[in-house]
Amino acid sequence: MELNPIFLGLRFVNTVDFPDPSFHFYLCLQQEDEEMLVPHSDFVVEGPQPMEVVPAETSNTAEVQSDDTPSARFTWTIDNFTRLNNKKLYSETFNIGGYKWRVLIFPKGNNVDQLSMYLDVADFANLPYGWNRYAQFSLAVINQIHNKFTIKKDTQHQFNARESDWGFTSFMPLSDLYDPSRGYLVNDSILIEADVAVRKVADYFSHDSKKETGYVGLKNQGATCYMNSLLQTLYHIPYFRKAVYHMPTTENDMPSGSIPLALQSLFYKLQYSETSVATKELTKSFGWDTYDSFMQHDVQELNRVLSEKLEDKMKGTVVEGTIQQLFEGHHMNYIECINVEYKSTRKESFYDLQLDVKGCKDVYASFDKYVEVERLEGDNKYHAEQFGLQDARKGVLFLDFPPVLQLQLKRFEYDFMRDTMVKINDRYEFPLQLDLDRDNGKYLAPEADRSIRNLYTLHSVLVHSGGVHGGHYYAYIRPTLSDQWYKFDDERVTKEDLKKALEEQFGGEEELPQTNPGFNNSPFKFTKYSNAYMLVYIRETDKDKIICNVDEKDIAEHLRVRLKKEQEEKELKKKEKSEAHLYTVIKVARDEDIRMQIGTDVYFDLVDHEKVRHFRIQKQLPFNTFKEEIAKEYGIPVQFQRFWLWAKRQNHTYRPNRPLTPQEEAQSVGQVREVSNKANNAELKLFLEVELGPDLHPIPPSLKTKEEILLFFKLYDPLKEELRYVGHLFVKASAKPTEILPKLNELAGFAPDEEISLFEEIKFEPNVLCEHIDMKLTFRSCQLEDGDIISFQKSHGESNEQCRYPDVPSFLEYVHNRQVVHFRSLEKPKEDEFCLELSKLHNYDDIVDRVAQQLSLDNPAKIRLTSHNCYSQQPKPQPIKYRGVEHLSDMLVHYNQTSDILYFEVMDIPLPELQGLKTLKVAFHHLTKDEVAVHIIRLPKQSTVGDVINELRTKVELSHPNAELRLLEVFYHKIYKVFPTNEKIENINDQYWTLRAEEIPEEEKNIAAHDRLIHVYHFIRDTTQSQAQQIQNFGDPFFLVIQESETLGEIKLRVQKKLQVPDEEFSKWKFAFISLGRPEYLQDSDTLSNRFQRNVYGAWEQYLGLEHADTAPKRSYAANQNRHTYEKPVKIYN
Repeated sequence: MELNPIFLGLRFVNTVDFPDPSFHFYLCLQQEDEEMLVPHSDFVVEGPQPMEVVPAETSNTAEVQSDDTPSARFTWTIDNFTRLNNKKLYSETFNIGGYKWRVLIFPKGNNVDQLSMYLDVADFANLPYGWNRYAQFSLAVINQIHNKFTIKKDTQHQFNARESDWGFTSFMPLSDLYDPSRGYLVNDSILIEADVAVRKVADYFSHDSKKETGYVGLKNQGATCYMNSLLQTLYHIPYFRKAVYHMPTTENDMPSGSIPLALQSLFYKLQYSETSVATKELTKSFGWDTYDSFMQHDVQELNRVLSEKLEDKMKGTVVEGTIQQLFEGHHMNYIECINVEYKSTRKESFYDLQLDVKGCKDVYASFDKYVEVERLEGDNKYHAEQFGLQDARKGVLFLDFPPVLQLQLKRFEYDFMRDTMVKINDRYEFPLQLDLDRDNGKYLAPEADRSIRNLYTLHSVLVHSGGVHGGHYYAYIRPTLSDQWYKFDDERVTKEDLKKALEEQFGGEEELPQTNPGFNNSPFKFTKYSNAYMLVYIRETDKDKIICNVDEKDIAEHLRVRLKKEQEEKELKKKEKSEAHLYTVIKVARDEDIRMQIGTDVYFDLVDHEKVRHFRIQKQLPFNTFKEEIAKEYGIPVQFQRFWLWAKRQNHTYRPNRPLTPQEEAQSVGQVREVSNKANNAELKLFLEVELGPDLHPIPPSLKTKEEILLFFKLYDPLKEELRYVGHLFVKASAKPTEILPKLNELAGFAPDEEISLFEEIKFEPNVLCEHIDMKLTFRSCQLEDGDIISFQKSHGESNEQCRYPDVPSFLEYVHNRQVVHFRSLEKPKEDEFCLELSKLHNYDDIVDRVAQQLSLDNPAKIRLTSHNCYSQQPKPQPIKYRGVEHLSDMLVHYNQTSDILYFEVMDIPLPELQGLKTLKVAFHHLTKDEVAVHIIRLPKQSTVGDVINELRTKVELSHPNAELRLLEVFYHKIYKVFPTNEKIENINDQYWTLRAEEIPEEEKNIAAHDRLIHVYHFIRDTTQSQAQQIQNFGDPFFLVIQESETLGEIKLRVQKKLQVPDEEFSKWKFAFISLGRPEYLQDSDTLSNRFQRNVYGAWEQYLGLEHADTAPKRSYAANQNRHTYEKPVKIYN
């Protein structure tokens, strides 16, 4: 399954179709402002919220359908919906399959401006440890005016103690739900339906794939199941695997930097490993970062990009041309004139074929459609060089098919009517044997070689389970083309039968049996969201060559040696892990380590213990034997060694605390570790003290008395802004600092009489505490003890004052709060533009001032900043408000993660002014010219629609100076609202629908008592859709005044004139009265006025429809105009 880490405790959860547990803090593999499905959480930004469930005035019904696959439909009516004040609301409990369920909604959204809705296990708190259950379900908000606008979303999930609810955080916009004119809220009530089918749960983790099947799976990095299914398919084409093994690589190559070596390594491990194989080396060789691995892509796109990359890498090698030999076929595009002797042809190659699913019952129907002949005639005649415009036939025929035929099924299509991508889940059949010579070779061009028999056997079926926004990929493969199929689902490989691999992947609907067949209850149907997405066929005449033997002799010697070494290291780590309880890791810090680290890696405390020498010592070994090993390692005789234990103080500093006693040193290593710290049985941290004599050679340590204190000293240079370690000293507690000044000057290399100032470093978390030491007091009076740190510097006040950080406390404060921030333009969110060293304590103005300086910008208030989402590696959807956060540290934190990235954009007006304005995007339609201009209108939030119109008048060209304008709300090519001029603009939302401005035609200004102002919309009929979905609107809707006795023939003349449509084209148009999606086609003699009711609720559902072909150019896919809602293409960078 797609694994989305939840960064509240770094746990992993499975997602299908990116459904959501209700956790608000969840790793978003998509942008934050895209529809995401995550678990629901009681967490909001401020922290956990208590569960408050207020009983609502609701009614509930549940219709149970079957005991074999327990299923039911639950209906929940919520009355007084707009008066609900509670954050979350639960339905009554309903029972399916012996399990208790309920629906959970967030009426005002789960920290989003969308309705959030989930299916919840009602009794999860009382269930036994380890419980789980699997359900396929859909949730729907019913449109009570017209059912075809009902919003329904399906998913499936394995519920357990960690994820006891699952569903959709962004189910539908609140603006649609709460608008009574949309039809979801009627009489202040909404209607929710849940269809639930409970399935059996497979025991996923106890399965040994190698033992059960002889094959191993691939580990999922987060959202890489699409890649895993493709890699397994390619691996199980032995000819391809052999070619990959024969790509030249050397022992000096690194897998993470070489695609051929990484693929060789992966295939070798799939062939010889006993457990599932990781893909991180391969994705690193692609140049992918962690975010790429958590971004689900398209398997078809990856297949093409990977094939192109491997083809390129194979050039100039012994396996050059392998990709073409296996996968390349050719077809011929032709245009042939009907009435003259002229034919144009073009040969093209392909590595895979994209076949239509929509409107095709099976693969053969798709091939029929692929080679379908199109007639070019009428306005669409073909220009045939010397013959001019001619009637012609246009089509495609195949010259040859490849040995390995990859068929990409077009399960995803762009729906121009809905302005979004949709998944086609229709039933689509594919055969075990595919005969492309059928019907006397109707798919073949006349030039094709007919001696080659194009009979293919199915090798692999790649499946997509889920919806358009994400889901899960897996593959059914029969590696040797035997009757035995295998399912490769990430790490899990299982044996499967033919029905599972074929029939169950056709898609379509699954009908569950009725509970009471004698009663007139409707069948319980579920759309099957798991269906074939890519098919791989192997030609019968080539199968012996392609399904060949691949053994160790095909694998380069250096690769075998490297992978054997890797396996041995892996086994050694495993052995060390299993024996860890027998050993203690001793981390020994010396003066040399402290001197090396202070001022570079470390400023506070003394040392990073992870960067000192580690010794792995058996616990039962005598400590004195360990001292002998230290003597060998460092050349320091045992009698000159004294070890100190480290201790963590209450203020979270970590310092040497006391020396080991002779009695302790006589014990075993394990016993000494017990003395040190009982919390961690694996580690022992020691400071090795070595005293040096006048000749700088080690001498035996003197006996330490209670009067003596071990102090560590750092030297600060304000001019160089440099801190370094100079050594340690023993001082008497009753002595005063003045007594050691000559020694400190000697350590620093200063003159003996140099005046110096001393500071004690007390703590650094959460804030720095570094205090000046009074030279007149004793060390005891200064409360100094073993392990304390004193930093000192020259006392020259005047020269120090010219420095940025004149003394130790100010320097340590600077180091503690300094932060290098990578700034990126919001337009190029993957590229660093510049870096600035800032302080975490800098306020908003400090930061934008520095950015403005960097950009040579006069007015810093024009800089707008946006924080970074650490999980999606993208800008957050909302910018930082002007002076909306106190410090830089607040800008960089994202839940429990800290970033070092900020995004900037330069606005055209200062932010304080901009934040007081409302920005609207308005499309102005000219009355007489066929043109639309989009204008950005910025006005104070308290402005009215009238103010928008007045502002617009200054920007647009009007038909005459006194023309009146109006503002419309257009959604899915229908007019839903004409805004009153006194309506406030603050609540107008142009994110989901279009704001259109236009001149009010003169005919509409003086409408007679019996005239009607009607809606006129363009439409087409899609007969492949259900009855309710057949009418699909397009183009620009408009109003039209019709008179009481006016016939359609008279109206048509006015419509043609208004739209300026040529006679020939207009003659093909059909006119229909459409009410609630049902068309009544009209004759020229029909009168229309009496068909249109006055004040009908939802006037947009009763209109004059103009049926004709949509000849307007299709706009590219870009849902709404949200920030950052692009979909990343698959890229292999190396």
